[in-house]
Amino acid sequence: MEKIIIIKYGELTTKKDNINYFIRILNDNVKKALSLFNVSIVYDKGRMFIESNDGNFDQIVSKLTKVFGIHEIMVGYKLNNRNIDIIGNNVVDLLKNISFDTFKVITKRSDKTYELDSMEVSRKIGGYILKNIKDVKVDVHQPEQEIYIEIRKNDVYIYFEKIKGIGGYPVGTLGKGLLMLSGGIDSPVAGYLAMKRGIKIETLYFESPPHTSLNAKNKVLELANILSRYGGSIKVHVINFTNIQEEIYKNIPHEYLITIMRRMMYRISTKIAHRINAHVLINGESVGQVASQTLTSMEVINEVTTIPVIRPVACFDKLEIIDVAKKIDTYETSILPYEDCCTIFVPDHPVINPQLEKCVEYEKLIDYESLINEAVKNHEVIKIGEGNKYQDLL
Repeated sequence: MEKIIIIKYGELTTKKDNINYFIRILNDNVKKALSLFNVSIVYDKGRMFIESNDGNFDQIVSKLTKVFGIHEIMVGYKLNNRNIDIIGNNVVDLLKNISFDTFKVITKRSDKTYELDSMEVSRKIGGYILKNIKDVKVDVHQPEQEIYIEIRKNDVYIYFEKIKGIGGYPVGTLGKGLLMLSGGIDSPVAGYLAMKRGIKIETLYFESPPHTSLNAKNKVLELANILSRYGGSIKVHVINFTNIQEEIYKNIPHEYLITIMRRMMYRISTKIAHRINAHVLINGESVGQVASQTLTSMEVINEVTTIPVIRPVACFDKLEIIDVAKKIDTYETSILPYEDCCTIFVPDHPVINPQLEKCVEYEKLIDYESLINEAVKNHEVIKIGEGNKYQDLL
């Protein structure tokens, strides 16, 4: 027998004619995730199989639990002989090191030409166990130990446990999006959820020195670093927003500061998205959470872009967002007390139902187009992940 890791695809199996494309991208992503391990990978439409020449199965599984597109992971054993007696003897040998009182055998027979059907295989393997292991009995409802047998065309696979994957689609199968990444709790969760639907992300961060600190920037880079564990290397586009923000603060009625600031951010995001061939903007807006996230505000702010905007946490409440943030390990970084440019210069009474006509009129008070072009022209790009935590590209 050979120890092996088996991957089940889950949602990918619904793709029918496109399944080969999705599985090929998943295979590429698994190879990247396991690039530091000495493994070989083969796959078909039903399963992916990973052999390790150095062991390290626990570490490999840990990496695989962060790869989108994987439904379940099993560490099992590959048997090159389909003789039922040999299968039974090997199952018994494997179970001798496991303590249990009740069991159930579950067989999947993908090769329908095999001489025994699934129920017959389960009964025969169950008989071997009862005969060779003392004081155990069958319990088909609540067994302590489940034994899984998969009969395939040339081989048999035996495993005892299923490890849940994070599901979704492989990152990169649905194109690219630009994530507006702040230092808060919501936007990293939005990025994670977008990647879960197969979107490859690049991120955009607005800094405003000296009003925002280097600590605030490094906080965002660390959030991108955490997200890179789930989707591979990530580029962070850093926009110096100081001149634009100060012009807004000096010239715009204060109740409209946030609305106008967000409209400028969307204009810049649109330009960056066009540069990198991103199909959507992604952000962490949640309906009603702050003044700029009322439906009226979203409508007025959205008016400056023609690119679709997706808001994965739009209908989550704060506690639900926090739960996901803790699950993906961004929460503790997000709550570090460093202000970003969305939290400085916040007026006491921001407008919650802004009027588009007023926004257009107020924006005439500043030369925002030249300020935006300058910010985009001089922006910084940092590559996160793949061994280079913070690597300047420009």
